[in-house]
Amino acid sequence: MRRDIFQAVADPTRRAIIALIALQAMTPNAIAENFNTTRQAVSKHLRILTECELVKQEQKGREIYYSLEIDKMKEIDKWIEQFRKIWETRFNQLDQVLATIKKNKK
Repeated sequence: MRRDIFQAVADPTRRAIIALIALQAMTPNAIAENFNTTRQAVSKHLRILTECELVKQEQKGREIYYSLEIDKMKEIDKWIEQFRKIWETRFNQLDQVLATIKKNKK
């Protein structure tokens, strides 16, 4: 089953994993140490993130390291950007309304 990247980032644990490996590549055991859950649960989250191509695996000796796939994260940012512009416009309009109200009270 092919998963959607937005389905993957909807889960708070997966977002926390993304934040962890954004700083440095980590093994599943190192990632699991940061959570109050089983290693198997973390592996399931990593599998979902890998299926969505948000993280990549790299074999180094006997260990597998997971790191963030920046290009895929850019897709999320591009989608969010359209909403960011809408909200910035609305906040600017709200600032103008509040400034007008404050000016009229004086």
